[in-house]
Amino acid sequence: MLRVPGQDDGDDGGVITPYNPDWPRSFALERQRLQGLIEAVSIDHIGSTSVPGLAAKPIIDILVAVEAVERLDEKAGVLQAAGYDVLGEYGLVGRRYLRRHAPDGSRSHHIHVYQQGDESHRRHLVFRDYLRIHAHERDAYTAAKLALVEAGADRKAYQSGKGAFVAALEHRALAWAAQ
Repeated sequence: MLRVPGQDDGDDGGVITPYNPDWPRSFALERQRLQGLIEAVSIDHIGSTSVPGLAAKPIIDILVAVEAVERLDEKAGVLQAAGYDVLGEYGLVGRRYLRRHAPDGSRSHHIHVYQQGDESHRRHLVFRDYLRIHAHERDAYTAAKLALVEAGADRKAYQSGKGAFVAALEHRALAWAAQ
């Protein structure tokens, strides 16, 4: 377990851990919970916790497709009552972002909601699938994250360094998907 300096916000947001085989079960439980709250077209496990063998922050990322994001906006009160932080687009046009915390106060789930057919929705799935199939890319991604932490990268440097690696990786994943 390694901590990204400057990310000690009391919620494990800065801790990178080896892959945990319990993460898919955590996703499945949250998926059931979400299905009871929103009208989803699909609910998928994404992000580093969705790729067996990939080191990750222990926060489950979930991708939801809905017919209309505006209908999700109308359920903000219901979602808040169910324990979600409803944060709107949160910096990404067209996305709706929800967050949930575990009973101990740590962040446990990030939910990214897009309208069905949105290109960002597809890109998340392609990226995940590419890493699941290409072990050498998964291992390189793990090595890149760990190298940044071991080099003492603070939050900004970690995000920047990881972002550059992810952008190149996403480019390769989209080229792979286009074949």
